[in-house]
Amino acid sequence: MPAPEAVYFFADAHLGADPREREAAREARLHEFLTSLVGRAKALYIVGDLFDFWFEYRTAIPRRHFGTLAALKRIREAGVEITYLNGNHDFWLGPFLRDELGIRTCEDALALDLQGHRIWLHHGDGLGGGDLGYRLLKKVLRNRTSIALYRLLHPDLGIPFAHVVSHWSRHSREGRPLDGERLWTRIASPRFDEGFDTVMVGHFHHAWERREGTRSFFMLGDWIENFTYVVLRDGVFTLERWPSP
Repeated sequence: MPAPEAVYFFADAHLGADPREREAAREARLHEFLTSLVGRAKALYIVGDLFDFWFEYRTAIPRRHFGTLAALKRIREAGVEITYLNGNHDFWLGPFLRDELGIRTCEDALALDLQGHRIWLHHGDGLGGGDLGYRLLKKVLRNRTSIALYRLLHPDLGIPFAHVVSHWSRHSREGRPLDGERLWTRIASPRFDEGFDTVMVGHFHHAWERREGTRSFFMLGDWIENFTYVVLRDGVFTLERWPSP
């Protein structure tokens, strides 16, 4: 039986954003999707904000996400390659994911050559314009000193506090209409000029695509309301929703 060649991309599950009882159904839906990749996928790209907050202390990780981590470990052990790009909510990815789960983590844009396509992949934060304050904050938060100071907080204090801040940040952007044409011009077009033929981002929580000739721009949607992903199979991209029809 030939090895699977399909490559999957998804973003913005924001697990941990809501109380467990409210989140259980969509978490189960995500786990079902992940499990379905065994035998079908060569690789999976998580394009940021899988978790509404993630931080690895030296001897502790957030227990809330044990089920998701176990699902990722199972599909990794089954041979699915996993790459995890950090987002603006889970930017403190650490060595646990790499050393214990075998997941490759990436802090910035990723250039990929897959099935005849040159792909530019990024979570999407800071690319929409008007985000100077956020870009400055991002540099501060990712500074080693900031990380060391945060580690001084006990997890029982640090994690709930981070969820409060994350909740405020996420809901402050809700309801904004999508201006896909502007984002095509601002995000995709410069990458096409650099030689990429496909641009893919998360962050905006809208599932959207635009194709012009050999050029494609995808927004991955989310796993809060859309449950969408992109699959690259036999050189063709498809924006799909889980469960598939």
